Amino acid sequence: MSENTTITVAYGDGIGPEIMSATLDIIKAAGAMIDIEVIEIGEKVYLKGIAEGIEPSSWQSLLKTKVFLKAPITTPQGGGFKSLNVATRKTLGLYANVRPCVSYHPYIETKHPVMDVVIMRENEEDLYAGIEYRQTDQVMQGLKLITSPGSEKIIRYAFEYARSNGRKKVTCFMKDNIMKITDGLFHKLYDKIGEEYPGIEKETWIVDIGAAKLATSPESFDVIVMENLYGDILSDVTAQMTGSVGLAGSANIGDKCAMFEAIHGSAPRRAGQNLANPSGLLLGAVMMLAHINQSEIASKVHNAWLKTLEDGVHTYDIYRDGISKKKVGTKQFSGAVIERLGKKPETLKTVNYKDFDVKTYPHYDYRNITPAKKELTGVDIFLHWREGSAKELGEKLKNISVEGLKLTGISNRGVKIWPGGLEETFCVDHWRCRFEGNAVTFDMIISQLEKFKNEGYDFIKTENLYTFDGEKGYSA
Repeated sequence: MSENTTITVAYGDGIGPEIMSATLDIIKAAGAMIDIEVIEIGEKVYLKGIAEGIEPSSWQSLLKTKVFLKAPITTPQGGGFKSLNVATRKTLGLYANVRPCVSYHPYIETKHPVMDVVIMRENEEDLYAGIEYRQTDQVMQGLKLITSPGSEKIIRYAFEYARSNGRKKVTCFMKDNIMKITDGLFHKLYDKIGEEYPGIEKETWIVDIGAAKLATSPESFDVIVMENLYGDILSDVTAQMTGSVGLAGSANIGDKCAMFEAIHGSAPRRAGQNLANPSGLLLGAVMMLAHINQSEIASKVHNAWLKTLEDGVHTYDIYRDGISKKKVGTKQFSGAVIERLGKKPETLKTVNYKDFDVKTYPHYDYRNITPAKKELTGVDIFLHWREGSAKELGEKLKNISVEGLKLTGISNRGVKIWPGGLEETFCVDHWRCRFEGNAVTFDMIISQLEKFKNEGYDFIKTENLYTFDGEKGYSA
């Protein structure tokens, strides 16, 4: 007989302790082979002055068990507090956020009765790197970071998940008609990796029209892979389309560790009243069981939960006259699921999980990829300036170029305004001044900055311009 798997459990805040207790009661009754280490996270830890919301000693449990079942937490309002979810995902390398979004028609009210979509969201980079700056009186900046390894990992995970779970199609949403370099990289890697999976249908959508189609025709989609921001927004939208965000579980998967949770919050107003629906956390725990190779138990729990929905035993949030048969509290709902263990739904689709080990498939080894030939071709110098027109600025700057560098353009908020700009273009106090040349050196750029300093210009940032194997590595 297999040994138990030790997991780390956090009961969280608000309704967290109630739904965690209900969840653990159900999976233990189903025969889950687990041992539990409990850690404290959330509001109490924040109020001790620990900005991350987790005790430093608790990381040791997570690093040892590598499996984290987490209830929702409350983050105190005001500055100085960090997102525990973001910290955990980044610290443990949980690059894949997996959110199945399924309709349970007719038992849960929804406008989309035929819907079974899995959102695969990249979890570590994009704008969620959180690198932001105030650069002028009027301009704030956030850096969008898209990397080859980060993109490859989530895209490959999406295809491997589809293959392992009998999914037919993997769709990619991105915005590379505008962000040609960052989203362009994500799109190129999707196409490249997709070639390795000939048995799976591929399609791509620009995220705005793709989101519109998802909102109206979710039955057209199967697995959708996205960068962090798009995935964060659309996974919540898609979960709500099923009838309730409260029914959605979430997995955060890395090469070594994983975290499982509900996607809803801690709902402190409902705490301690035996009202909360534990379904979201329970379905997160079901994903956890499949992750630790207890797929038979995962299927048993999920099918009993489906049978409970079919039988009309519902908590207050999904109760509907004419459909529901019995309104129950948290404890009674968990008891009803336990009573149905071993049973399967008759109308809703039966679930059958399979073991899926993230460690069994290869990633590209980026350490051994031959570096591109990288050449410095210029510099963008950003100015904080508000002393005249774009034409005046251009005429002044072109006369202070150092030898080997030429001012080729000035833009404001991404719009070229010199040479040949329009007076109607609205400008703020943040100007990108592009200098280009041949055989550009760092000394030339430093000399250019010295000239700016001597002329009294407030340069706030520089971005070097490079080509990689002759291809421009910067936008026009």
